Amino acid sequence: MKSMFITFEGNDGSGKSSVIEAIREELTKRGYDIVLTREPGGSKIAEKIREVILDVDNTGMDDRTEALLYAASRREHLQKTVIPALKEGKIVLCDRFIDSSLAYQGFARGIGIDEVYESFRNRRNVTRFNIIDMCKTRNRTWKNKNKS
Repeated sequence: MKSMFITFEGNDGSGKSSVIEAIREELTKRGYDIVLTREPGGSKIAEKIREVILDVDNTGMDDRTEALLYAASRREHLQKTVIPALKEGKIVLCDRFIDSSLAYQGFARGIGIDEVYESFRNRRNVTRFNIIDMCKTRNRTWKNKNKS
C-alpha cells in the first residue's frame, strides 16, 4: 500500500479518538507503518502554537489572528510530520485537520470558508467523518466525565 493521509473530524465526545485508535491497531497488526498525529499540533513548534491557541488567557484573541495561528500550526505540522512520513511510505492518521478550521474559523468565527480554505489550497487529504447522534455524544461525554 502506498502512503496515505487520513484525517478524522467530529465534535468532542463523538468517538474520534476511539475510532482512530482502533484503526491504528488494526493497520499495525496488518504490518503497516502508522504515524498518529493531531491538529493543532503534531510537531514541536506546532505544539507550541497549540498552547497559545488553546490557552484560556487568550480568549480575547482576534478571530483572524486565531485563524492564522491555526494555519501556521498546520503548515509546520505538514512540513515536519506529515510530508516526511508520507515520503517514507507511512500511513498518517490525523485527529482533525482543515475541516475543523473551515467550521470553526471559516463559519463560526465568520471569516468565511473560502478565505480559510484559500490558505490551504492545493493540498489533498481524505477525511473520514464519524457521524454520531448528538444524544449519544452527550451521553458518552457525560459518562466519561463521571467515571469513578
